[in-house]
Amino acid sequence: MPSDRRPGESAPGQVPPEAAAALAGSLTSGSEPTDRTQQASLVGAAEALVTGSDSERSAQAALPGVLADVPVAVLVIDQVAGTVTYANAAANELAGHIGLPAPVDTWGASAGLTDLGGAPLEDTASPLSLVAAGRPVAGEAVRLSARRSSDGARAQAADDDRDRVLWVTGFPLSQDGSQQRLSLVVFLQIDEPHTADDADAQLQALRERAVVATDIAFTITDPRKEDDPLVWVNPSFSRISGYSYEESVGRNCRFLQGPATDSDSVAQLRKALQGQQPVTTTLLNYRKDGTAFWNQLSITPVFDGEGELVSFVGVQTDVTERVRVEDDRRAAFAAEQAARRDAEEAHASAEAARVQAEVAQSRLALMAEATSTLSATLDMDDLLSRLASLCVPLLADWVFVTLVDEHGAVTGTSSAHRRGLTDELARFAALRLADLPDAAPIRRALTSNEPVLVPEFTPELMTAAAPDPALRAVLGELGASSQLTVPLVARRRTLGALTLVAESQDRRFGVEDLDLARDLSRRAAMAMDNVRLYQQEHTVAETLQRSLLPELPTIPGITAAAHYLSASSSADVGGDFYDMLHLPDGSVGIAIGDVVGHDVTAAAAMGHLRGLLRACAWDAGEGDPGEILGRVDRLVQGLHVAPMATMVYGRAVRPTGPAEPWRLTLANAGHPPLLLRHVDGSVEMLDGITGLLIGVDAAHVRASRQVALPQGSTLIAYTDGLIERPGEDMDQGIASLVARLAAAPVDASPVDLCVHAVGPHPDRRDDVAVIALRFS
Repeated sequence: MPSDRRPGESAPGQVPPEAAAALAGSLTSGSEPTDRTQQASLVGAAEALVTGSDSERSAQAALPGVLADVPVAVLVIDQVAGTVTYANAAANELAGHIGLPAPVDTWGASAGLTDLGGAPLEDTASPLSLVAAGRPVAGEAVRLSARRSSDGARAQAADDDRDRVLWVTGFPLSQDGSQQRLSLVVFLQIDEPHTADDADAQLQALRERAVVATDIAFTITDPRKEDDPLVWVNPSFSRISGYSYEESVGRNCRFLQGPATDSDSVAQLRKALQGQQPVTTTLLNYRKDGTAFWNQLSITPVFDGEGELVSFVGVQTDVTERVRVEDDRRAAFAAEQAARRDAEEAHASAEAARVQAEVAQSRLALMAEATSTLSATLDMDDLLSRLASLCVPLLADWVFVTLVDEHGAVTGTSSAHRRGLTDELARFAALRLADLPDAAPIRRALTSNEPVLVPEFTPELMTAAAPDPALRAVLGELGASSQLTVPLVARRRTLGALTLVAESQDRRFGVEDLDLARDLSRRAAMAMDNVRLYQQEHTVAETLQRSLLPELPTIPGITAAAHYLSASSSADVGGDFYDMLHLPDGSVGIAIGDVVGHDVTAAAAMGHLRGLLRACAWDAGEGDPGEILGRVDRLVQGLHVAPMATMVYGRAVRPTGPAEPWRLTLANAGHPPLLLRHVDGSVEMLDGITGLLIGVDAAHVRASRQVALPQGSTLIAYTDGLIERPGEDMDQGIASLVARLAAAPVDASPVDLCVHAVGPHPDRRDDVAVIALRFS
């Protein structure tokens, strides 16, 4: 094994050069890592040793604290005394809590260490003895047999334990001439290969497993060749850099450098290599794909038995995350220090200007947010709550909104205070509405439709605006030093007034606040008027919807229920419909459909379509449902009644005997299939028949299907709003609907089944119509 001593230095018990070849052979393994957790901890310990202190003595002193909780066994050996002076927790588990310091052979005997053949290490050239003598041990396999421990109690307790194979690595921590000469020993557990019949092959396999088990990148270069090329890299190097073994070997490792690599660090590295000195540095390197990473690089020169430099061994670790965290910490600290210096050096006027700039920026952000926030709701209470949150505390300490009707009469109020004060605001609202003289800023703004600014409430202004002493008292509790009231006007209609109030002169309204208040009031008023118009349209739509949807007739032998739920995104009216007819021959007509769209236009088209279907069904008598849908299709296209629609029409004929089922004939025009819930609660999908949508092809021939409806069964028809969900196909929606219906009680009524079909949380993205008919 190559020695790490410099030329001309004493090298007791030097290792012959052929051992270096054996080590190089062991480094060519490509097997997968086996113990990454232990190796990560070992890397952390070595890193602490390399970077933790500036001096050798402080590094040695810090080492036990660094390695205490490392999950691999670590020893520190005093070379002078030949004793173990430190063992971490994992090492104590190997040898028991033997008193330290202890001779290395005594510690090994307590642990039960033997060579691979089973001979005690004290009878062999022990790797612990070699390290104690100051010699590095690149790696040697030993066997741990707790049953052979010199501690009788420990040996007896471990009677059934299996032997383990450990890989021992050690190296001096101290330089020649140091007063304290220490060495470090690491034990790494590895799996024993199945080559026991060949001792050399077994040793070689153990070396390969120990070396490749590490997740650290190892490299070896040959300085005797031109440009000091790489002669070997391990798989971790290829994983970190992206360069394969073939792409790396034969090149100088500088190919990892790039445009942002620090030239001073590179010069320091070059100087150390030229001086044949060990060096550790951190460089910004580049992977094969061009991405940068921080590489902690430790390079050690290796000399042969004659003191000649034969190679450089490099250990590389990707420390990008650690460098990033350190950079962020330094940047944050630098920013904090700079901000502190600026704050200390800034003049009071500069600080005031900064605050004003922040306020202006916040107000601009408020205007950008106001439109999206206020227009996102069609509920007046929610809108007023959003308006209050926009104003308080950014624009005012508290806000009061007064709502009026088209005649100017107050219809309601809303308020919010930065300190809460809910009870006080309620008392103020009651007293304010009972005492609203012409001098009050709210009355003046409503009358003139112009902003009213009160920079400071003097006693005279307060008395004129609030003659009631109780009102002035509650104003004192809320705080009223300055006030700005702006009317809420949209589409030439005054909807109310927005009052911003400051508690003290620390926040005083001025002329510069008028434009902002006007802008906000315009946006708020437009949103409020949209709510008003929506509510009007909602009332109209609700009335229209009630007139278009039928009241189910009472038909002997039929128990029916229906449910309609309109899409929340429009006017609560849509193109979905259902119907049930008592036909002249005593049969029952059943229909459900969906006109494209869910607005007032779709609802009007639905009314026409439903009327056509009723007329065709009544006139056809015992006609086939497929022919009836065909006739409806021709009328729709000829009269331009509706753009397109899906529909199912069925005709149910009464049973001919007491135990006979109803007979249902169905035709489908592109509509989801109907469902039949049997008496036992099971649900059957009536599929197998479909056709083109109404309004596509007037010449399309539509087929029909006959289905037997057992007495006591329930037929459920529905529209696609019940089964369509974002991210799901229609089959999944139908399966969910079937599951909801099957989960209903066996004796559930048609009304209950409609409720189960809709579910507790309907999607409301589309209209929903559902009708349930029980046949008896």
